[in-house]
Amino acid sequence: MQTSELKLIYTLLCDDVRIEMGNKISLMGIFQNIMVEKLPVSLIKFGVLNHWTGAGNHSTEVRILSPDRSEIVVTSQPTSIELAPGGFTDNVSFFVNVVFPRAGTYWVQTLADASVIDEMPLIVTDSGALDVSRPPDEISDTIN
Repeated sequence: MQTSELKLIYTLLCDDVRIEMGNKISLMGIFQNIMVEKLPVSLIKFGVLNHWTGAGNHSTEVRILSPDRSEIVVTSQPTSIELAPGGFTDNVSFFVNVVFPRAGTYWVQTLADASVIDEMPLIVTDSGALDVSRPPDEISDTIN
């Protein structure tokens, strides 16, 4: 999605983002769903990485909405980004102690200049929601 001079190339959810030597980005624990043993769950820390191309000065933010989209679970502070024509930048929004009270499909929205540019689903589920008809060896112990 894009505004007139700004285009969002991708959005990634991960446990942590680090800037390394040479301005390289290291991503730890990339995920698309959250599966826990019991809800509600509080995530100590996670990041949302947005990769932008375009030109100009823009304000961006990320927010997470409840499954029915009626509540904002958490929102980032607005961040200013500046791009030279044809340029690119990465913007990371960190969230701390975010509580997901119930299972469902939450919505991660990326905004630029106060307009929703993109949204992606974030499925939150607990082990009680697993299909009990599956044999135990087919159920992963991985929490992502």
